Amino acid sequence: MGFFTPRYIKDARLLSEGASKTLHQHRDLLKEGQISKLQELIGSLNRAIAGKQEQQITSVTRDLEVGFSSVIPARPHPVWAENIEAIVVAIVLAVGFQAYFLKPFKIPTGSMQPTLYGMTGHPSEDPLPGPITRAMDFIRLGRTHLDLKASTKEEVLALNEHTKLNFFTFTEVVTTEGKLSIFAPRDVVARDFGVRPGRVYEAGETIVHGYVQAGDQVFVDRMTYQFRNPTRSDVFVFKTTGIRRIEMNLDPALGSQFYIKRLAGVPGDNLRIDSPKLFLNGSVAMQPPFQRVMSCENGYRGYSNPSAAQYLTTPEETFTVPSHAFFALGDNSYNSSDSRYWGIVPEMNVIGRGYFVYWPFSERWGFIR
Repeated sequence: MGFFTPRYIKDARLLSEGASKTLHQHRDLLKEGQISKLQELIGSLNRAIAGKQEQQITSVTRDLEVGFSSVIPARPHPVWAENIEAIVVAIVLAVGFQAYFLKPFKIPTGSMQPTLYGMTGHPSEDPLPGPITRAMDFIRLGRTHLDLKASTKEEVLALNEHTKLNFFTFTEVVTTEGKLSIFAPRDVVARDFGVRPGRVYEAGETIVHGYVQAGDQVFVDRMTYQFRNPTRSDVFVFKTTGIRRIEMNLDPALGSQFYIKRLAGVPGDNLRIDSPKLFLNGSVAMQPPFQRVMSCENGYRGYSNPSAAQYLTTPEETFTVPSHAFFALGDNSYNSSDSRYWGIVPEMNVIGRGYFVYWPFSERWGFIR
């Protein structure tokens, strides 16, 4: 019985199996004489195992190890190689998981506030907190504290936005005295801190002081819509490919963008907005997310009829969603570029539904409603 087999015999059997596999893997790289020598050593070990003499097994084992090491040299940096292999496998698994299950997504704008927040700037006159507090604020809340002053009198010439690692967005402020880098998108720097081309700062004057709050980072569920159709009130993510009124305002070099909105209408639905109410098929929308927006409470302002839009610009105007398409609205209706401006979302553009806010750890952390 294997339970009573001596340890040295078990180890020898494992060595024999490993040696046989190693020989098989390297057979095409070895000469005939080398193959014969290694086969003979394996045979000697098997005979020693059958004889069950520990001293003989130890001696043959040593000969086998020396024989293999002389013919099949050890791999250089085997630990590094194994770590690299593990990392590659992990990356492949992560990419596969992202492609079919959950995809991370960063909220780009404030169109879904207060349900979801994009990146925002918060000017302040308070002194910056200490380095430990700043580090904890970033880890917990995604908050970056900034303090930039003009070294001499200088005029802002341009704001150039660039992204590092396809995730971290910076704005390069070009002035008459040089360049400053701010960890925030260009629209945040201009909108929230008032930094714009043509503005002049005196020596010592504050350019940016306060903090930038990171946008919500969410997981997008890519599986659910494989088993059911998108439904009204879902928060969903889609590509802008083929949506002409979006593409005509984007830099072609950037390619397709990803938007996140509330799904307001499915094929066949008739929509109307009589601010602050949203009507679906002749009745006020009853789904809880729509009710929450229409309540005009807790930061919500209801739905609006923007005169500059293409659709639903008056309380009387209606829109019927065509087949294989959806109508998208932002929860922040007064500040949302959505289907009222650029039309329907083609069914094929849908990526998945917004599922979970995983960072920062704010009051919105958790499942998306």
